[in-house]
Amino acid sequence: MSHFTRLKTAIRDPFCLVKALADVGFKDVEVHTTAQPLIGYEGGVRSETAEVIVRRKHIGAASNDIGFKRREDGTFDAVISGYDRWTYSQAWLDKLSQRYAYHVARGRLLAQGFNLVTEETAKDGGIHLVLRRMA
Repeated sequence: MSHFTRLKTAIRDPFCLVKALADVGFKDVEVHTTAQPLIGYEGGVRSETAEVIVRRKHIGAASNDIGFKRREDGTFDAVISGYDRWTYSQAWLDKLSQRYAYHVARGRLLAQGFNLVTEETAKDGGIHLVLRRMA
């Protein structure tokens, strides 16, 4: 049975998290108002819970669920098994966090009346947005 590790993130918005997870390949994500148990690789219910969950069937046969558990301060911890940390490492979490920040920023700018003109991704992974607001 793999041990689950909780990793702090700056993620707060579950809907932008779902969009970021889709960007990194997880289209089927559960969002719950009450934390639900995670499932281990053998199908057993674990004591770890999360509000945002990618079920193991969408990750791989030998994998465990990946969860995001809300903390008291409103941020989410990533809950990832020791086995799955080989694939879903800090580098993966950094990419997910970048995609999350992208969706938060874009959503806020669009809400302020900006329109996206162009979007480019640099070789280093940075994202350059050109926005315009009509007066």
